[in-house]
Amino acid sequence: MMPGEAAERLSALGGYRLEDQVGFHLRRTGQRHAAIFAERMVEGLTPTQWAALAKLAEFGALSQNLLGRETAMDAATIKGVVDRLLKRGFVTATPDPGDARRMLISISAQGLAAVEQGAAAALAITAETLKPLNTAERRLLLDLLRRLA
Repeated sequence: MMPGEAAERLSALGGYRLEDQVGFHLRRTGQRHAAIFAERMVEGLTPTQWAALAKLAEFGALSQNLLGRETAMDAATIKGVVDRLLKRGFVTATPDPGDARRMLISISAQGLAAVEQGAAAALAITAETLKPLNTAERRLLLDLLRRLA
């Protein structure tokens, strides 16, 4: 590139620089976190599978719809997650006694064992992701992310 060409191109983009965009940095951070998660999480669980199991361990039986809301997953995503957890024996599905059209998803003994084993890994994953930050910065980042969500 000739001198001045980069400035001209940047000017043509209205001053837009990818490196200055929040989405770019959120994606890069998400990729880093996903790599740490894949390396450290037990049982080969994915982040979405872990989220579903953690919420089921916390709340007990939930409808698939409510489980999706509690884990911030859309209907199609939570259905796939539940299907994979069912195949692996981590959850069970039973008809809701109050509404036979709805299934209640419950964590199985195997799923609960995975959550008990995975909790320490999940805490270590978060610590590793946030390692470049000091304690005050970690709290601030989480507060800011909650506000953006």
